[in-house]
Amino acid sequence: MIELFTDGACRGNPGPGGYGIILHYKGHRKELSAGFRLTTNNRMELLAVIVGLEQLKKENQDVIVYSDSQYVINAVEKKWLLNWQKRQFKKVKNTDLWLRFSAVYMQHRVRFKWIKGHAGHPENERCDELAVQAAEGRNLSADQGYEDLVA
Repeated sequence: MIELFTDGACRGNPGPGGYGIILHYKGHRKELSAGFRLTTNNRMELLAVIVGLEQLKKENQDVIVYSDSQYVINAVEKKWLLNWQKRQFKKVKNTDLWLRFSAVYMQHRVRFKWIKGHAGHPENERCDELAVQAAEGRNLSADQGYEDLVA
């Protein structure tokens, strides 16, 4: 079972933002983050899940996504995404990311678990730290863009 912890952050909405990701698998741990000059919190929360799932090298993996984002979790659990797809994403924000999410989500067996944000969960706190640092333009590696990401 792969565990994927995610968080997004934004300073202003829209404003500078970032995401933080931690992947756990068979004793291995990987942390990722990226920042953007102009984005929204919902986009960062969703992008964190997308990028985390895109890191998986094989299809049909069992994945638990831990997130404090009701926006992302409810979109799947409450079938909002299915309804948006049926309506061809008319009047839906972040369509570009939802399409990208749908493509990678369908490649795996994904379950979501909501974690209360800023409640002391170590992995969620670390993801938040990574996301905030990325939003502030700190700790970015050469392959992590710092660009606008607003639809």
